[in-house]
Amino acid sequence: MRDFAQLHLNIRGRVHGVFYRVSARHEALRLGLTGWVRNCPDGSVELVAQGPRPLCEELLRYCHEGPPGARVDEIDVSWGEASGEYAGFDVHYRGGW
Repeated sequence: MRDFAQLHLNIRGRVHGVFYRVSARHEALRLGLTGWVRNCPDGSVELVAQGPRPLCEELLRYCHEGPPGARVDEIDVSWGEASGEYAGFDVHYRGGW
């Protein structure tokens, strides 16, 4: 998948309880990206997106702001090759925390 990339983010700040996952999913779908987003037990949000690198970079810019009510303090960013394994963009839920 030429010019496709995988973006992996760990987003810290006030990102739980402010619709961060839903808004990130909406933005990723708007951009035509695939992947997933989930809350982590340490209070961060983890996101994986695949698609054309310029569109992944646009999602990264969005993630620095997030939805109204969010406060993004820090984002760990890593890039890799897109695997093409995702069909859509999902919100993953975990139980027990």
